[in-house]
Amino acid sequence: MESSVDSSPLFRVEEAFGSLPERYLGGEEGRHATVEIRLADVGRTWQVELRGHRCKVRPSARRKPDVTLATDAETWLELREGRLSGLEAFRRRRLWARGDLDVAVGFEGLFRLPDDRPPLLRIHDVRVRGARISCLTAGSGPRHAILIHGLGGAKSSFYETVAALSPDHTVHAIDLPGFGSSSKPLASYGPAFFARHVVRLMDALAIDRADLVGNSMGGRVALEVGLRAAGRVRTLSLLAPSMAFRRGREFVPLVRVMRPELGALPAVIGERQVRDGFWRMIARPERVDPALGDIAADEFLRTHRSAAARVAFYAAARQIYLEAPHGPDGFWTRLGRLRPPALFVWGSEDRLVPARFSRHVAAALPDASQVVLPECGHVPQVELPEETHGLVREFINSGGVRPAPLSSIPAGTV
Repeated sequence: MESSVDSSPLFRVEEAFGSLPERYLGGEEGRHATVEIRLADVGRTWQVELRGHRCKVRPSARRKPDVTLATDAETWLELREGRLSGLEAFRRRRLWARGDLDVAVGFEGLFRLPDDRPPLLRIHDVRVRGARISCLTAGSGPRHAILIHGLGGAKSSFYETVAALSPDHTVHAIDLPGFGSSSKPLASYGPAFFARHVVRLMDALAIDRADLVGNSMGGRVALEVGLRAAGRVRTLSLLAPSMAFRRGREFVPLVRVMRPELGALPAVIGERQVRDGFWRMIARPERVDPALGDIAADEFLRTHRSAAARVAFYAAARQIYLEAPHGPDGFWTRLGRLRPPALFVWGSEDRLVPARFSRHVAAALPDASQVVLPECGHVPQVELPEETHGLVREFINSGGVRPAPLSSIPAGTV
C-alpha cells in the first residue's frame, strides 16, 4: 500500500526533480543556463543547471538564474508528466516566468516525458541560407501553421496562439532574422528579405504548404509570402497587419537618407519606456494581466542590448515607412494579385494600424474576409485571445472558404 508520505505533493515533486538528470536529452555544446523553479505552495525553490550534456539539480538557490519559473506543485507535476504543456499553463495563468523567455519555454523541451515520450514542445534553431532562425514547435497535427511576430517583438507574442492552435496543427512560432534569438545578419530587413527566409524555413522543415498567421509587421511578411510563393500558402490570418502608408509620407526624403546602422550606437532606453510602449498598443489594459507588460519589457530590453538587434529594428522600421503605396510595384497595386484566402483582423482602437485600412483592403481584395474587433488595440492575440483565436481557428479549419462578416469601422479616411 502506498504510504501517505509517498503520495504527498512534496515527495512527488522531489521525485520529479530527482529524475531530471536521467531524462535530460542533452543540449548544444556551449549551452549554459540556470533555471530557478519556485513552488510557492510547498515553500521550496530548486535550481537546475544545464551545461552542454550535463544537468544538475540543487534544492536551493546558489547563483543568479537566467530565468525564474513560478508555479505550484500540482502544475509542476502535470508539466513533468506531460499532462500539460508550459504554454497551456502560461495561458491559464498557472505558470509565470521572468528572465530569458527562450530558456523558460525551451526548458520543457529538454527532458523526456515518462515512458520515453518526447516533450510536448521544443525550441530549436533552423539553419537556412543566410540566417539561423529560432523556432518554437508544438503539436503534431497534419497541417502546419507558422506564426510571425511584429516589429520589436518575438515568438513570445504568440505563446497563447501556439497553445490555441497546437491541438490541431503542428505549430511553428518563429523569431524573424534580426529579432529575438535568431541571427542578425547585415540586411535590408524589408518584406522581401523576411519572406525569402520564411520560405527557406519551410524548405528546411520539409513543409510543403502552411497556414500563416502574422501580427503587425509579421502580417506584412505573411502577405509577401502569399504574393511571392502562393503555392506554399494555404491560408493567411493577418492580425492588424502593417500596410504601406497612404498618407503622412512627407518625411520619406528624410527617412531615406537616415542610416539604420546608427542604431549600433549605445542606446539609452529604460524599462518604463518599453513598458509604456507595450501598453499603448492595448486599448483596454484592464483585460490584460499587468505582469505581461513586465515580461514584454524584459524580452525587448534583453534583445535590444545587442547592437545588431538595434540595427535590425531600425532597418525594419525604416522599410515599413518607406514602402511605396502606389505604382507598378507599389504595395496596394500588388495586393490585388494575392491568391491565398486571407482573413484580416483589425482592432477598432488600434493607434498604429487603424481599422480604416479595411476599406482599401476591400477595394483591392473584395473576396477577403475582414473582422473589426471592438475596443481592441494592435495585438488582438494578446488583448482578446479567445475571440481572435476563435476567428483564426474557424478560418483555418474551413480552408479559408467561410468569410467572416465585416464589422462597422470608425468614420474617417486613411
